Amino acid sequence: MSLGLDLLGRILLRWLLLGVCLLSLTGCQVQQQVGVVKLTLWQGVNPPPNRDVLQSLVDKFNRQHPDIQVESLYVGQADQQLPKILAAVVGNAPPDMLWFSPMLTGQLVELDAIRPLEDWLNASPLRDEIDPALFESMQYAGHTWSVPFGTNNVGVFYRPSLFQAAGITQLPKTWEELRQVARTLTSDRDGDNRIDQHGMLLPLGKGEFAVFLWLPFMWSGGGDFTIGNDRASVNLVNEGAIAALQFWRHLIDDKSAVLSLPERGYELDNFLTGKVAMQLTGPWTLGQLNATGVDYGVFPIPAQTQQATAMGGENLFILKTTPERERAAWTFAQYVISEEFQTQWALGTGYLPVNLKSRQSAEYQEFIAKSPALKVFLEQAKDARSRPIFPGYNRISENLGRALEGVLLGKSSPQEALNASQQRLNLIF
Repeated sequence: MSLGLDLLGRILLRWLLLGVCLLSLTGCQVQQQVGVVKLTLWQGVNPPPNRDVLQSLVDKFNRQHPDIQVESLYVGQADQQLPKILAAVVGNAPPDMLWFSPMLTGQLVELDAIRPLEDWLNASPLRDEIDPALFESMQYAGHTWSVPFGTNNVGVFYRPSLFQAAGITQLPKTWEELRQVARTLTSDRDGDNRIDQHGMLLPLGKGEFAVFLWLPFMWSGGGDFTIGNDRASVNLVNEGAIAALQFWRHLIDDKSAVLSLPERGYELDNFLTGKVAMQLTGPWTLGQLNATGVDYGVFPIPAQTQQATAMGGENLFILKTTPERERAAWTFAQYVISEEFQTQWALGTGYLPVNLKSRQSAEYQEFIAKSPALKVFLEQAKDARSRPIFPGYNRISENLGRALEGVLLGKSSPQEALNASQQRLNLIF
């Protein structure tokens, strides 16, 4: 009996010592975590290969900054992100950083959700390395609210092999030339009396992405938003907007354009398979296109009265949390706008660098020499225009989107659709 108790005692002693050791190790581990600031970055980077590029850059930052650890979380595309962002802000559980279109700026300012950055940015040597054209997307109401993550603009991607097969030797430079080229590229290739190759794909939907791809045509047609300081004078019913909607409707009536699935105008499937010969998109798709090996080229948005394109890209916001977390987030923000990050981000995704030193670097210049498409977007940047970032822009975009969808689906004429959208905005503003 005493031997049994002695054995039992030794076993209990071993377990006790093991527990002390484990507790000691855990304590050491906890001790090692003291002083480490863990941050969350919400993003909707797409296509998936671009998310891999971002993750590799985040991992590099984490290795270089053991006292700051960033977790990058994909939270869906813009229409999926927005409800999550607003719910998190209202519920006082926001992420530390947000990758999103700068058009959300005004709304986040109204919610008192983001930290102004001009004090930090003005003290940083990196400020002078940012493309000056991008400050319009960063500044609102006398403050700087974000830093640019990557920039781009809209162009027309095309399949050279399909152009060659159709006998097209000149790229279109005007709306009428684009319409004619789209007709020429539209065909019944297998003789079953059904069109199986359309000249162009147009984005269907009333979301921001469809509006973003359409705006260059409104501006090219001489249209604009007319916005007063009180946000009361928004004029959607202008000649440029009517002409741009009518031009897209002509492409549908000609049967030379096919519509994307609703809110899926960013998908390249039909372009890759040759079912469409042209598609509106931007340099963010270059990584995906290069991986497929299909032939492709890019030309600027054809002009009606003037050259125009829409400036795109996302900015990085620092949300209000604690002073310590905000300072740590600024450290990451500086990494994002640095030459090092911007060069690798551009090489991996096709986005245009926001850092001027990155654009001029030997590595990036060599990359451009091998990617003629990038030259189009870089040269077209001088004609790029930013969308408004004041709090009511989402309402304007929503109503432009409703007009665009109505016209493309043949439910109303451009004039009728814009009048209805204007009436709704008049009630809102």
